Amino acid sequence: MANFSKSHVPQFSMDVYQNEYLPEGGREVNAIVTVTATGGGTIGSAVAAPHLFTSGQGPSAAVAIMVDCSGSMDYPPTKMRNARDATAAAIDTLRDGVHFAVIGGTHVAKEVYPGAGRLAVADATTRDRAKQALRGLSAGGGTAIGTWLRLADRLLSSADVAIRHGILLTDGRNEHESPEDLRAALNSCAGRFTCDARGVGTDWEVKEVTAIASALLGTADIVADPAGLAADFTQMMETAMGKEVADVALRVWTPVGTTIKFVKQVAPTVEELTDRRTESGPRSGDYPTGSWGDESRDYHVCVEVPAADLGQEMLAARVSLVIPQPDGGVQNLGTQGLVRAVWTDDMVASTSINPQVAHYTGQAELAQAIQQGLDLRKAGDMDGATAKLGRAVQLASASGNADTAKLLAKVVDVVDAAAGTVRLKAKVAEADEMTLETRSTKTVRVKK
Repeated sequence: MANFSKSHVPQFSMDVYQNEYLPEGGREVNAIVTVTATGGGTIGSAVAAPHLFTSGQGPSAAVAIMVDCSGSMDYPPTKMRNARDATAAAIDTLRDGVHFAVIGGTHVAKEVYPGAGRLAVADATTRDRAKQALRGLSAGGGTAIGTWLRLADRLLSSADVAIRHGILLTDGRNEHESPEDLRAALNSCAGRFTCDARGVGTDWEVKEVTAIASALLGTADIVADPAGLAADFTQMMETAMGKEVADVALRVWTPVGTTIKFVKQVAPTVEELTDRRTESGPRSGDYPTGSWGDESRDYHVCVEVPAADLGQEMLAARVSLVIPQPDGGVQNLGTQGLVRAVWTDDMVASTSINPQVAHYTGQAELAQAIQQGLDLRKAGDMDGATAKLGRAVQLASASGNADTAKLLAKVVDVVDAAAGTVRLKAKVAEADEMTLETRSTKTVRVKK
């Protein structure tokens, strides 16, 4: 297992890509902010608190694994066995010293291990006991995912740790509680732990699973063949074990008269953050980004500035990274990016679109076109679906998003990718359509 030390708290850096030049009367400023975390050193000038580390092996963490045990997990019987094996593989991937629990989910949530409202601390003995407890998992009952999440929250919040993370597996629709109950559970858990969600097989609802991951700042994916669960769970747990800083927020300050039109993550996936803002001071707001390990993400910030005369320039926004503290204070992660606006009568300067901005505007449109196209197809509007999915093929081709292009080719016959000319396939495997929908928000970076 990887041996982390205090020096592995990542350092953050920030780069801003934009065309700052506006024509006379121009008011909209767009910027792509790239945030990169690299291992080593300290957070800015502040070393992470010692209690956030476990026996010199990295940040202290707590993980709750939620396994669907509803009746449908028995069809076929191999599905439940694969889920047990996958959970065992995830437990084997836990770092020594990490707090953990296993939850069995039906129309109620049950503590499978260790029980009694506690978390276990990972070592050879507890990992072995947890895997023995998994043998008792059997399928039966309904599905009420909100109850699983609330139990996970109660267990995770009992530990004084830096990182709190959930892994959720379901094979069916959330039929034993109302959408409002699930939404209330997500609202109460948001900001308290992050959660990766997986749908196994093809009988679950894509929008449900992706909404869970989105609300809890995790990843969503399909595992169409249950035999692939163990590899997927191992990868998810390895990623969770690599997280080193939690609750990082993108803080955006804007001057008087400037309004934020939107803030969204655009890589590695498209994630709308605008309505998740919490006010953090005069003309300043925080947008949650969740937990970080060694990784890089891109954000699109769009602001509307007051009109100004030619030759004037202004700071349109200042972006920084912070960790809000429970006492109302803040830990600054020692990096910031400036978004500028300069008014010019140079038509070439003011009309050129920054390549990063153009690329990610296209990637966001690609995700939307796929989702709209599949919704129209389900509703029986084949002409509308063909137009939207054709536009998606065109955007995927132009931006070099080969993975999405391959998924689209399983749903449509591509006649001319550059022109976006496609025909809907008469028969589409359900797994292929669900994979395209689940992965529609995955983006590629700008080609250098």
